[in-house]
Amino acid sequence: MTPELLVTHSGGFHADELLSSVILTRLFPQARIVRSRAPEWITPGPDRIVYDVGGAYDAEARIFDHHQRGAPLRDVDQPYSSFGLIWKHFGRDYLAASNVPADHVETVFSSFDTSFVLPIDLVDNGALSPATAGILAGHTLSALLETLKPVFDETDPEAEDRGFHVALGIARTFVEARIARSAAKLRAESMVMQAIEKAGQGHVLELSMGMPHRPAIIKAGADHLLFVVNPRGDDWSLGTIRSADEGFDVRADLPAAWAGLTGAELEAASGVPGASFCHNGRFIAAAKTREAILAMADLAVAEALATAKPDQA
Repeated sequence: MTPELLVTHSGGFHADELLSSVILTRLFPQARIVRSRAPEWITPGPDRIVYDVGGAYDAEARIFDHHQRGAPLRDVDQPYSSFGLIWKHFGRDYLAASNVPADHVETVFSSFDTSFVLPIDLVDNGALSPATAGILAGHTLSALLETLKPVFDETDPEAEDRGFHVALGIARTFVEARIARSAAKLRAESMVMQAIEKAGQGHVLELSMGMPHRPAIIKAGADHLLFVVNPRGDDWSLGTIRSADEGFDVRADLPAAWAGLTGAELEAASGVPGASFCHNGRFIAAAKTREAILAMADLAVAEALATAKPDQA
C-alpha cells in the first residue's frame, strides 16, 4: 500500500531523518510528513512509513529506527542511522525515479552509500566525530543542517517544524546534486573511453567538451596520455592530467616559457598563432582555434618527452 504518512520524531532534527525524508518524499510525494513521538503515530501501520523513531527495525512493517538495543549493523559492524536504513531499502527506487539509467543504478547506489550515506550514519551514532575534520568540523553537512534548528529561547511552537522543512529543502538540493554528479561521471566515463580508443598511443586526449576524465584514464590504464584538449565556449583548452587523486602533481607540465603569458606574448613564445593564455601554474592553456590548441599540445608533448627521465619517457 502506498504510504499516506511519513512519520519521524518531533523536537530537534538531525541530518539522518532529514536526508531520509529527502528520499521518501521523492518516492511518495503525496504522503504527509508527521513529526511526533506520540504512540499512535509512531506505531507501524499500513498507511505509513516510520523512521528514526519507534524503537524497532522491521522493513516489512515499514519501521526504520536505529536507537534500540540490537540495532542493525552493516556487514563491517558499522552502525546504521535511519538514513542508511532508508537508503538500503529505498535508494535504488529513488535512483530510478531520478532517471538514473538502469545499468548505472547499482554503481551510483554503492558509491553514494559509501561516500555520502555512511559518514552521516557514523556521525549520527557517535562512531565518527566531526572533530576529525579539524577546523572544517562546523562545515560538515550534519553540522550545517543542525544550525537551522531554532535557538534555545525561541517560543513559537511551530518553529521546530518550520526549521525542519527549511532544512529539508536544503538537504534535498545536496542529495539531488550529488546523485546528478555521480550519474554524470558515469556518462563521462563512457565518452572518455571512446576518446582514449581514438587517441591510440598518442599523448593527447581530445574530448568533445569539458568533462571528468581522470577516472576513465586510470581505469583504461592509459599511462601514455599527458594532456587533454577540449572546446571551451569560444576557445579551446589544453590541460594537464593529475598524477593522483589528491594533490596537484601532474604527469607533465606545460612549457615553462609559456607560464603567465597571454595574447601576442604567448604567440611569440610558443610560435603558435592563436595561442591566447597560459596559467602561471602551467596546468592549463587556451587558444582561439582547434588547430592552434593541437599545435600547442604537440609542443607541450615534445618538451615533456624531451625532459622526461628515462623511465618516464
